[in-house]
Amino acid sequence: MSPTISSRVRSIIDGSPYVGYSYAYPHKLAYRPFAERYRLDELWSRESRDALFLYLHLPFCEFRCGFCNLFTLSQPDADLPDRYLDQLASQALTMRGILGDGQFARVAIGGGTPTYLDPQQLRRLFWIITEIMKVDVSDVPLSCEVSPQTTTPDRIEILKEFQLDRISIGVQSFDEQEARMMGRPQRPHEALEALELITTAGFPIVNVDLIYGGDHQTPESFLESVQTAMEFQPAEIYLYPLYVRPLTGLGKTQRSWDDHRLSCYRVAREELLSNGFEQVSLRMFRRLDTAVPEGPVYCCQQDGMVGLGCGARSYTRNVHYCSEYGVAQSSVAAILNAYLQQSQCDFEYATFGFELNEEERQRRYIIQSLLQANGLNLKEYAKHFEAFPEAISLNELMDAGLLERSAIIDGPVAYSLTELGMERSDAIGPWLYSNEVQQLMESAACQMS
Repeated sequence: MSPTISSRVRSIIDGSPYVGYSYAYPHKLAYRPFAERYRLDELWSRESRDALFLYLHLPFCEFRCGFCNLFTLSQPDADLPDRYLDQLASQALTMRGILGDGQFARVAIGGGTPTYLDPQQLRRLFWIITEIMKVDVSDVPLSCEVSPQTTTPDRIEILKEFQLDRISIGVQSFDEQEARMMGRPQRPHEALEALELITTAGFPIVNVDLIYGGDHQTPESFLESVQTAMEFQPAEIYLYPLYVRPLTGLGKTQRSWDDHRLSCYRVAREELLSNGFEQVSLRMFRRLDTAVPEGPVYCCQQDGMVGLGCGARSYTRNVHYCSEYGVAQSSVAAILNAYLQQSQCDFEYATFGFELNEEERQRRYIIQSLLQANGLNLKEYAKHFEAFPEAISLNELMDAGLLERSAIIDGPVAYSLTELGMERSDAIGPWLYSNEVQQLMESAACQMS
């Protein structure tokens, strides 16, 4: 590490490693109503449509966990899921017409908890995917999120029938007390039985989500959860640091636990790397013998993503758009009700989102590349952009020991995170945000708090 670290980078080294999860840029808190709405047929006519990513959002859960800030409604009225599926089908019909002969290369279903739907409703969801959106599930990789409580034999049978390639289960912790302290009423046997059912079903890729940094959790107890997950030989394990987020149950408490989270992360990382896993990002670990399906990587934050459903985001090169965003149950319910009132013509327009100029597109590419283990390949970057944003200096990150430069003889030059940089990904990502995006996010957070 250089003794002359710039003051701009010093905050990454001396500050919290956990500033914000940069899984998408710009962050949804930077979205605002457009000055003039976009016609989606005109917007998508300028995009390549031969390998699109389809994402469907189901904003329902059996309960809302204390750490959750997703767009979801717990225990909705009994008739709401069916009404929602009716509207989702209407939106899909509109988008299928707009996309014309556009083809999908990957499909993901998220939420919420998609398997909150009962089996009949789940079949309706797949009918929308296969019959309206014309996705050939035998040829297109398909992913779906589930929870232990909704992993039942009849639902698993439907997921197998529609040839699901990747199933992701949110366990968070196998320790009942830890789960309860995170605001998740879950018993260990529920998670174990769900994983047994999933493993027996033989899905090509199984992912297990775990969370570290909760009260009454220790590095040793978190390691036990990681080891328990590994017993089922999943292809992927995601390790999520617990965040205290505004408008969530746990967000009402105030304490600093950076060292605690780092300790949990480090012991888990070492365990996974010592047992046949590779680190793909701060959160994602993949078993080395995993056969990854061809096509776009599992990251529904890429250009050419078509989002269906209330809360789903869509991404084109220059415009990101979605419905408005909320976390509090009253806000989610109001936004969801507005979605249910929309006419089919309303789905022909984008009214809320973010317009990306050249610099914002550059920042997005850099962030999405640097925060992955493969890093930023300058040759690939040059295919899209002529220069770097003037405000970004990767040398500053190198001087701080967060980034390293590598080059193969006659090969591409690449920047990748060091071990220190990887564990501070959640500080490096926000450090790369533009001033405009940061100000919009701060303004939205103030209004929501």
